[in-house]
Amino acid sequence: MTSATERLLSASPLSHPLEVDGPDLDDVVAGSPTTAVAELAALGDTRVGIWELTAGVVRDVEADEVFVVLAGDATVRFEDGSTIALRPGVMVRLHAGDRTVWEVRATLRKVYVV
Repeated sequence: MTSATERLLSASPLSHPLEVDGPDLDDVVAGSPTTAVAELAALGDTRVGIWELTAGVVRDVEADEVFVVLAGDATVRFEDGSTIALRPGVMVRLHAGDRTVWEVRATLRKVYVV
């Protein structure tokens, strides 16, 4: 039988510890941003985790993903010129191959499903 401890992924996703993992310096457009992540669960081939990007501007090529913003203030810009303002509570669907630029004004933290 699965215990409650095994079911609880994070008691506090806003302060859950993360491991710094980037970004690739070639993708940094401005500032000195860092990315950090904690993978919380795998459901078959699907992964669920917490990801964070500190202030700065970074280019990326996206994977298929759905996320909800927990904290921060940012804008994600797409190759077609469209933008999405990111703030707590916003949910976004990214598509594999989307070329984006992330402009983060206050550290962005999100829960993702990939």
